[in-house]
Amino acid sequence: MSELKLSRNITRLRHEKKLTQGELAEFLGVTKASVSKWENAQNTPDILLLPQMAAFFGVTVDELMGYEAQLSGEQIRRCYAGLMKDFASRPFGEMRERVRDLAHRYYACYPLLLQLGVLYWNHFMLADTEEERSGTLEEAAGWCDRILQNCKDVGVCSDALVLRSGLYLQMGRPEETIRALEPSADPSRLAGQNRTLLIQAYQMAGELEKARSFSQTNQYLSLLGLIGDSVQYLSLYEDDLERCEETIQRVTGTLDLFKLDQLHPNMAAQFYYQAAAVYAVHGKRKRVIESLSLFEKRIHVLLGAEEIILRGDSYFDLLDAWIDQLPLGSMAPRDKAFIRQNVQEALARPVFDCVREDGAFQSLVRRLENGGES
Repeated sequence: MSELKLSRNITRLRHEKKLTQGELAEFLGVTKASVSKWENAQNTPDILLLPQMAAFFGVTVDELMGYEAQLSGEQIRRCYAGLMKDFASRPFGEMRERVRDLAHRYYACYPLLLQLGVLYWNHFMLADTEEERSGTLEEAAGWCDRILQNCKDVGVCSDALVLRSGLYLQMGRPEETIRALEPSADPSRLAGQNRTLLIQAYQMAGELEKARSFSQTNQYLSLLGLIGDSVQYLSLYEDDLERCEETIQRVTGTLDLFKLDQLHPNMAAQFYYQAAAVYAVHGKRKRVIESLSLFEKRIHVLLGAEEIILRGDSYFDLLDAWIDQLPLGSMAPRDKAFIRQNVQEALARPVFDCVREDGAFQSLVRRLENGGES
């Protein structure tokens, strides 16, 4: 939180009103010496004078004191980036206390609370005990409750609802997730047409650049949604190899066509990993290695970059402006060290026991552990 600036604000506001210290003192019923001491930070006004002084200057008490209950988007991004980096290297208990303290200091800054909940969701598994992991998720869900009860920003509330639903699912409470999401997720609802209608409205109003940008962003998000849904689809039909192979063929074609491997390597990596898991279930060892090799390439893109960032390309040439407006901007929600740890744990899953002794698999694991070197 920024330090209070009461003395400077009194001086500034008095000068803006073109008042002398004596004139302000007369209005407030105090001595000129008192006002002088306030402005020189030698003393502070009686608390009962603050509302009267704020009303006189036409500001809120918070503004008069210099108290900032809200953080800017850029401040939230910097805060998240610093905490994310430290979660990968500092004890979880220490980090949880830091996050909790920050949440308490900015309990009315709902965009920050939302991102702290995202931070917890992305790092809760680092806790030492199951009790601590569960408590972390519960705490994040509590922040979502506060946002939904008090925040007036529809977008922030919508994100909080989705985040809380994800946290419920992580806590093994699927019924609550269904109750929260099922009504709005019904594909037959007219709300599903809101994006198309908005694009048409922008175009009709002559705001062509907005229409193009919104259309391009929606296309990009729809493609990411397709890939994400396909990961789940492979998991749901992992016993049906024929269906899975057709899904893999179609989605791989989409990834190549729209160059999503470069645009969003993390999403592509998730898809290739799930494809490898399906092939492993059916004992298709060669296919497992092929899919994991594609997975490895996308992971090296993530780990090899100086920073993990989202970006557009020559086709999605209006995407960067939208990305910059995201709560975390182009920044990835997890640190590279944490991604590397997750990859190692993913490859250690029993599903890959069928290729555990395969030399190609072992080389792949070593390369991922050593940052690309065999």
